[in-house]
Amino acid sequence: MASPSFDPGLVRRGAQLAALGDCNTCHTAPQGKTFAGGRPLETPFGTIYATNITPDPQTGIGLWSQAAFVRAMREGVDRKGRHLYPAFPYDHFTLMSDDDDKALYAYLMTRQPVHAETPRNTLPFPINIRLILGGWNLLYLDKGPYRPDPSHDQLWNRGAYLVEGVGHCGACHTPRNALGAEERDKAFAGGEAEGWHAFSINQSSQASVAWDAQSLQAYLANGWHGLHGVARGPMAPVVGNLSDLPGEDIRAIAVYIASRMKGGTVQPAQEEATPVAANSDNKLGSRPQSAGSQGVASIAAAGDAGERIYAAACATCHESGRPVPYGGIHLPLSTAVTGESPQNLINIVLAGLPAGEGTKAPIMPNFGGVLSDAEVANLARYLRSMAGKPDWDDLESRIKAARGALSGPADSVAASK
Repeated sequence: MASPSFDPGLVRRGAQLAALGDCNTCHTAPQGKTFAGGRPLETPFGTIYATNITPDPQTGIGLWSQAAFVRAMREGVDRKGRHLYPAFPYDHFTLMSDDDDKALYAYLMTRQPVHAETPRNTLPFPINIRLILGGWNLLYLDKGPYRPDPSHDQLWNRGAYLVEGVGHCGACHTPRNALGAEERDKAFAGGEAEGWHAFSINQSSQASVAWDAQSLQAYLANGWHGLHGVARGPMAPVVGNLSDLPGEDIRAIAVYIASRMKGGTVQPAQEEATPVAANSDNKLGSRPQSAGSQGVASIAAAGDAGERIYAAACATCHESGRPVPYGGIHLPLSTAVTGESPQNLINIVLAGLPAGEGTKAPIMPNFGGVLSDAEVANLARYLRSMAGKPDWDDLESRIKAARGALSGPADSVAASK
């Protein structure tokens, strides 16, 4: 086939859609070429490998017509008529408009072709038989495109289209049933993704300070917010990709999600929000620099093991009042501490927050090599007490599993202490 020619404006819009859909993250293997596939996606049913979506004719989508591409996005069926596994979230992409499908196709078909075979999925019988996915689609696939809700304004509907469609936020932030489908009656109530917890972004959110459209917009644009914390795990590349989006699209996403969290339409903020450290002199998070240390002394009993660890390892940064990247959020504000799952806090304590290339964001050393499982558990319990929250269940087993996933030699030493 001759290389197709596309309008540059269409390709640019396709690039924005690919960024919003986080396509490069899922379809790029570690140390692999962008969009060349091969990344393993762990599911409760086995491992599914992301496919090559470069325009290579043998191993990618170089021979795919636009109609074939649209069918995959709308119906979850590939060029050869085989059902695709919903690890490729076509149950969200089906909501995309014809124009946006064409733009995304134009962008992908103008990428550099990469010859890269996709590894075979490792799925047990009968899940390895793609025909059964036809039944899954009958149960759970509601074909699009998106239909605007006349009870809301244009900005809200734009946000709904982006969140529910190409952004597929519910794929991570919604719990799934035994068949791997999103539980529709629990939309955005929190889910699991790649060893991390995607926190609730509906009315059940456990955030200490309620999210609004302004704080959500700042978080999505910057990857952190002084009253909520930092994006890490699978959310980090999501917000990294969102930096390529027009500001109005990020605003629309924030307005829609804020409405889901509060149960009503939230008007967008008139000015951009500026994330701040919780101790800074800013109306979003002002508090006396000494307030944190006073709170520590009053909440935990003297000699508490978690308090001692906090004082030695955490308080220097988290109560310093220094701005990002060298200052940390007041931890009772962090969703990692107040949220419904301890998974993200455990991951961050063990692995730290490495510095991001070319970005201004919080950094933190890892403590997996110096804290034992019991010490991490004591610290987590103390932080929950600081936030006025009850203890999490199964802390020790979760910490052990997370450390095993890291599988670092220093971690193994610390775990045995």
